[in-house]
Amino acid sequence: MIGLNLLVLRCRDVERARAFYESLGQAFERHRHGDGPEHWASESATGVFELYPATPGAAGDATGLGFAVADLAATATLLTDRGFAPGAPVDRPWGRTFVVRDPDGRRVEVKQA
Repeated sequence: MIGLNLLVLRCRDVERARAFYESLGQAFERHRHGDGPEHWASESATGVFELYPATPGAAGDATGLGFAVADLAATATLLTDRGFAPGAPVDRPWGRTFVVRDPDGRRVEVKQA
């Protein structure tokens, strides 16, 4: 993804979304820009991933995401322990993966790194 350096997701339950994405290896800190809403940000040398509260009554989000993790089985267990429901791992041409829905229903494909 050449040049992508910011991803912002609007979330109905920001705390639950944070727990979900932390299960996939993200580390977040609380942020606030000026008088904007408080949110969570995960920053690295290549970009920023932010979780903002959704506007009440906003339409659903059909964004799909993918993450590569060091240990697919351990990640599936962690997600399950936190109340999420990862699908069974499947071997694909791009590697071993499973699909799970985030707290806002977005499709997230998790791949063995």
